[in-house]
Amino acid sequence: MALKLSDIKKNKEVLAAIRESDKALEILGYTEHGLRHLDVVSDRAQEIAKSIGMIEREIELSGMAAFCHDMGNFMGRTKHHYWAAILFRQIFGGAIEPDEMVTVMQAIANHDKEEMKFTNKVSAVLVIADKSDVHQSRVRNQPIEQTMMDIHDRVNYAVTDSSIKVDRKEKTITLALTINTDLVSIIEYFEIFTERMSYCRKAAEYLGYKFSLVMNDFKLS
Repeated sequence: MALKLSDIKKNKEVLAAIRESDKALEILGYTEHGLRHLDVVSDRAQEIAKSIGMIEREIELSGMAAFCHDMGNFMGRTKHHYWAAILFRQIFGGAIEPDEMVTVMQAIANHDKEEMKFTNKVSAVLVIADKSDVHQSRVRNQPIEQTMMDIHDRVNYAVTDSSIKVDRKEKTITLALTINTDLVSIIEYFEIFTERMSYCRKAAEYLGYKFSLVMNDFKLS
């Protein structure tokens, strides 16, 4: 029987790695990278894959790669994408077809690199799903004064709604955000997320789509 996302979500080794990775990032001062983030990215990856017409197994692989993409952070932030890919191989080697294994591994390893190069659709879908997860629920519980001091926390805290919309006819993938501009300016958003949006644009182009960003009903790209 083929490995499924539901199998991965129940795997004790994966869940332990995710818990420890989120703890490690909390100590480093990062936003939430635990089950909430991974469930959102996994659901979003499958939604994008389905919307652009990828086959059923590719949709499943997209969800699998998305759920596991950050589980290597407990071994080190700098190379966490490589650690996560290797962990996936160690945990699920023999439980998945070789071609599917390398597809998932490549997608995980590719999601956080400056030299990002796309060789499969699963990889591109993961990048868009991951980099588009900007939302106030990613800000960890702490005094509001502390939240507002860090620009990453402040930007995430200001985003009250975040969604991805795919228009297959117009060939566009749009990230729609609702931002409380009393907390953060549009310019501040771009100060820290320009690189992320560039990744999304490259990923969308690989899929044959144009990436757009809409903030408070105002189209910016």
